[in-house]
Parts: sequence; C-alpha cells; structure tokens
Amino acid sequence: MEVITGWSHRAFAISDATCVGEARRHCAHAIGDWGWSEEDAGRLSLVVTELGTNLVRHAVQGQLWIAFKPAWREVEVIALDKGPGMADVQRSLTDGVSTGSGSPGTGLGALRRMADDFDVHSSPQGTLVLARVRPQGVAPPALGARLGAVRLAAPGETVCGDGWALALQGSAPAEGAPGVEPLQAGGSEDTVDGLPHYDSATLLVSDGLGHGPDAAAASDTALAAFARDPFAPLPALLQTLHRALHGTRGAALFLLRATRGQALHFTGAGNVLGRVMSGVYDKSMLTPHGTAGVQLRRTEQPSMQELPSHAMMLVHTDGIASRWPASALAPLMPRDPTLLAAALVWTQLRGRDDATVVVLKQEEPS
Repeated sequence: MEVITGWSHRAFAISDATCVGEARRHCAHAIGDWGWSEEDAGRLSLVVTELGTNLVRHAVQGQLWIAFKPAWREVEVIALDKGPGMADVQRSLTDGVSTGSGSPGTGLGALRRMADDFDVHSSPQGTLVLARVRPQGVAPPALGARLGAVRLAAPGETVCGDGWALALQGSAPAEGAPGVEPLQAGGSEDTVDGLPHYDSATLLVSDGLGHGPDAAAASDTALAAFARDPFAPLPALLQTLHRALHGTRGAALFLLRATRGQALHFTGAGNVLGRVMSGVYDKSMLTPHGTAGVQLRRTEQPSMQELPSHAMMLVHTDGIASRWPASALAPLMPRDPTLLAAALVWTQLRGRDDATVVVLKQEEPS
C-alpha cells in the first residue's frame, strides 16, 4: 500500500524583476537540503527565471505557482497569465523566434529542453506553462502522468486549510515495510506504458472550516486518520474521520474509491464536490450536508457513480466556483492533469478561501 500526502503551491504575483528574484530564492532555499548538484539547481533557477521574465515582458496579471515534492524529488513550476496569449504555440517554442521586448527568442525552446516535464496551453484569454525539474538520473514518478493537483492558501494566509491524500493498493508493490508507504519515484515491473497497476485507490479531499492555521490543523488531523486505514469500508472510514476531528473546528470531506473494473463509490459531508468527465460525459458527485467533527449524518451505503472509458475523476473544494462549464476544459483533457487542475483554479477561483483541485486519470486498458 502507498499513501501520497498532497503537496501545496505557493503563488507569486509577477509584476517586475524583483518578484522573479523572490520566486527564484524561494526555490533555492527549499531545495537547499535536498542534495541537488549545482547543475540541477542551476536548471531550476533558469526555469523559474525564464518563466517569470516572460510574464514580466509579455503577460497581463502573471503569476508563478511553485510546489515542492520531496518524495518525488521534484519541483513543479506553473506560469499563468490573463493574456494576450500566443498566436502560434509551436512557433513560439522554436529557437530563434522572438516576441520582441529585447528577448533573444530562445526562451521557451530552451526552457522545454531544461525542464524534465513541460506542457503549455495558450489562448487569447491567457497562457499556462507547466515545467517540472528533477535531478539528473531521477526517473519520473510512475503515477505522475495520471495524477495532478493544485492547492493554494487563501489570500493573506501562509498555510492552506485544505488537504488531500491518495492511497493505492494492489499489484504494484510498495517498497519497505508493510503498512503506509510514501510514493517512490520511478516505475515498477508491473506497469503498462510506464504507469503502475493498482487494484484500488482511495482519495480524500478535506476542507477545514474557514481558513488559516486552525483550518489546516483540522485537515491535517483528517489526513493522519485517513492514512491509518484508507481502505476501510467508506461509511466506516467517514465515521472514523468524524471522530478524529472532534475537538477541531471540523472539515468538509470527500471520499472517493475507484476499484479496477467497477463503478466509483463516494461519500462525504459538506461542500467538497466531485465530477467525472470525458469528452462526451459529465456527471457531478454530491455528498450530504454536514461538517465532519461537528455534525455528520450517518450513511450506511456510499453513493455510486459510473466511470466510462477515458473519463477522469476531479474533486475540488469550495474555493472553486461550483458551476463551471466542462467545455472550457475539453482541450486540456488529453494533456498533463496538472495543467487541467491549474486551468480550473486559475479561471474559477473565488479568491477569498483556500482552493484545491485534484485530478486523477484512470488507467487506460492495454
């Protein structure tokens, strides 16, 4: 069994070169104890600098979102803006193409080579660029192409009151002693197209009541209780989380279980929302009202949801608007799931609360 405890992103508004320097120093400080070589640290610095400088020169309302994933030995950098977009993305990625403002025109092409993972989406409404950096010789995480998440703290807060965790069990063995294991970077012999087989997955998304440190403490409590037995029957697991949250301010919760060859099952309390989507399918998953740790309606059976072929599972907290058109995300569905999560946060963020989106793509049949 493996349990992934979700990462968070820190947002940097990029208005001038000093903002870019702040983001670069934030990265250098965070990886200081990771044992990266000077070359790898330099690549990360260049990626942050290039993405940030492009925002200063060419974009409206640009931001950098940066997340650190020690278990995967990976840093994720997302650049976002509100326009004007790139008329021809592929041409912009070609070395020697310049958009002016003193740029030598080698930025995005060089950035794509420096980053270990790279993806970009652009329209007149804005551009999203995703880049990840890992030390040389570190393989990409086996689940990385199927799992994407963005978690942001409320404006003015230094910690996020949301939390999420994903537990996996089945035929892909975890290393080390039995029990809860962190996700290890790299693949497994039991894979299809480099992605691991898992017989069952359980996702928890928690939204601590309000925001700030007390909300974060509630979500941390829920995640710790979840990790002890994430594959208990869903109604029992929800009651366990409810009891664990007594004494905290409480949390809205969403529990989702995907089992190979079966429909989805889900339960929870409060206004964390789920959705199953594909190019031709869109169905919401709603849970009863309530606040775990405060007042919870007892449910004997979880709800069930069809999971069509090629569909993805998406769960988000109420920092994201509850009504948004799936058609707006359709071009991103085949792409990196983090790009899709970032696009949803960027376009549907309420702006007054913590916000989390988790996207899980199902394993495609071989």
